[in-house]
Amino acid sequence: MGLDEQQRKIIRELIRNPRISDNKISKRTGIPVMTVNRKRKLLEEKMIIRYYMSLDKGEFGMHIFRAKNLYVIKFKIGITREQYLRTMEIQPKWRHFNSKYVSLAYLGEKEGHLALMIILDARDESHLVEEFNGKIVPFLREKLGDDCIEDIETTALSKLIRVHHNYLPYTNIEKGKIKDSWSDNDIFVDEVE
Repeated sequence: MGLDEQQRKIIRELIRNPRISDNKISKRTGIPVMTVNRKRKLLEEKMIIRYYMSLDKGEFGMHIFRAKNLYVIKFKIGITREQYLRTMEIQPKWRHFNSKYVSLAYLGEKEGHLALMIILDARDESHLVEEFNGKIVPFLREKLGDDCIEDIETTALSKLIRVHHNYLPYTNIEKGKIKDSWSDNDIFVDEVE
């Protein structure tokens, strides 16, 4: 779905401040408030825009987690995306562990194999090893088979610099939103060349 100019302006304001009211968007953009309301609701229904709250447990916030690794888990040939979703994502134990320790997860492809990419958070480096080898790997093997993992790559992550294209914690975030001085030209919506 392509965006019209009014939708781009509405989205840009929501990126700038996700808690902004339709009235304030109307005042900032010159778009009538009823149009803002109608277009925002349509964008939500079509799942073009989604809202969520992020509790910073790391370096900018609560400092609960001081270690973060990216793991790329390459599964053996034959494990499919549907099998993974059907088997793993319905498991209450897996959902609980993911909500507690995994800050980001993707399914993808690596060399023709299904791959699970996760960013795992922990209090420190030694807890990363315990969480990964003591919880994640055994649970994957229990649910997908003892030989389900073909390869694992690990990368230590040290500094968050950008989130969702637009949020640069060290540069443009102040009091939970993008600074008013941040240019609209530097807020990405859909302008792909």
